Amino acid sequence: MDVSMCVHAYATSCVCTCVHVCKHIYQVGSLFAARFEQVAFSFNGGKDSTVLLHLLRAGYYLHKGKSECFQGNLSDSMLNCPIRTIYFESPSAFPEINAFTYETATAYNLQLETIRSDFKSGLEALLKEKPTKAIFLGTRIGDPNAVGQEQFSPSSIGWPPFMRVNPILDWSYRDVWAFILICKVKYCSLYDQGYTSIGSIYDTVPNALLSIVDSSSTTEIFKPAYMLSDGRSERAGRTKKLPLKCDTACLNNGMTNVSQSGSFIASIIVVGDEILFGTAEDKLSAVLCKKLNAIGWQVTRMIVVQNDIDCVAAQVEQQKSTNDMVFLLGGLGPMHSDVSLAGVAKAFGVRLAPDEEFEEYLRLLIGKHCTGDRNEMALLPEGITELMQHSKLPVPLIKCQNVIILAATNVSELETQWDCLLETPSHPLMRLPPFMSKHLGTMLSDVETAQTISKLCLEFPDIYIGCQRKSRVGPLVITFVGKDKTRIDLAAEKLSNSFPAGAFSEADCG
Repeated sequence: MDVSMCVHAYATSCVCTCVHVCKHIYQVGSLFAARFEQVAFSFNGGKDSTVLLHLLRAGYYLHKGKSECFQGNLSDSMLNCPIRTIYFESPSAFPEINAFTYETATAYNLQLETIRSDFKSGLEALLKEKPTKAIFLGTRIGDPNAVGQEQFSPSSIGWPPFMRVNPILDWSYRDVWAFILICKVKYCSLYDQGYTSIGSIYDTVPNALLSIVDSSSTTEIFKPAYMLSDGRSERAGRTKKLPLKCDTACLNNGMTNVSQSGSFIASIIVVGDEILFGTAEDKLSAVLCKKLNAIGWQVTRMIVVQNDIDCVAAQVEQQKSTNDMVFLLGGLGPMHSDVSLAGVAKAFGVRLAPDEEFEEYLRLLIGKHCTGDRNEMALLPEGITELMQHSKLPVPLIKCQNVIILAATNVSELETQWDCLLETPSHPLMRLPPFMSKHLGTMLSDVETAQTISKLCLEFPDIYIGCQRKSRVGPLVITFVGKDKTRIDLAAEKLSNSFPAGAFSEADCG
């Protein structure tokens, strides 16, 4: 099969998928029994929302019985879709994004409703003024805000109630560009300049993987975004992101994105075949999670990976672009299985290089024997490594941009390294109000308590309410987590008062 046949085959598959998605899109009306005016579309000028715009246009006319709109090239149809369109305009947005958004709104007669305040309050005001049952989003599974979402996902705790509809959730980077190129729809000009994932002017640069070597040019030149061969590197152009910058540029709401509620998010990666084989138990990540919660940070991931460079690199690459900080445990030392630093280097696209300062620390620690191993241990990711020194530590902690590598092998060492980390002058962990928790135990069944707890979640959107049972015959433990003790106590009291006296009691979840 030649290239043209491959393109044709993929194009046919893409259009069939689009037809299915378009038909699926307008089933939402019957699900909510809502008028068309109670459905909205969040458009941000990016490639994903551009695809969704044209799917919505096509779907609208399929819904109206005009399936002939799909005959030929979709972009040739200038028929409009009268859907309410929400645009969150930010002062840190690229001018090209703003221009493309307003040009597109004019071209397709979109009912554009621009919000210039912060996302949460702006959305609350908008939905209060114009009741909205569902909002279509161009979220895809690889996006940071896609965690835990499905094609239909209710808004998160703490945000106004609406249904998030994600028609292209399962689309790949390749799918998006195949649709855009095959259907010949207009897109933001930044994508032709090497940008593959566009955020704000402060955290986005052209993707280095698209750079063109041209000795005759005084400026760096990039290939267009659709030339990126590996969609997994889509967010590689987000390297300018500051580790402690709260990013509120998405509609993923509530506890699943605690940056929007005044906190920072972190992930923990543990490297260890012995844990995956069941011959050792991971105790360090649980301790580290509690340490982070105690300074107001929310942990979004605790991941165990193999002692394999590619496995480590893949997780570091994904987590460093979606979290404010990443902590790496295990895989450090002179053994063949100690691949953590090599994995970090690969994730950042740099080489391992000798670090004379770190080698001197190792020389004082190890001595003059084991010279070869000592030198190998002194190889650190080049150009991105910062050594965080403390008088209580035999060797400094290693920080590579927003990735911190902890060398602890037991809980005691971890606690020491954590304390030293917080005491270093340049430590990157801002202290915030800590997360607090309260636990109630009951012998009531899950069925007896489920409805009351669900209602309580709606009444206390600022409190995380979780349930667990350690054994089939043991008590059901309800956990309340938040940053406001008064609210936690009130939520726990309301739960207790909803059942006969004595049904709930304080429980120890330690």
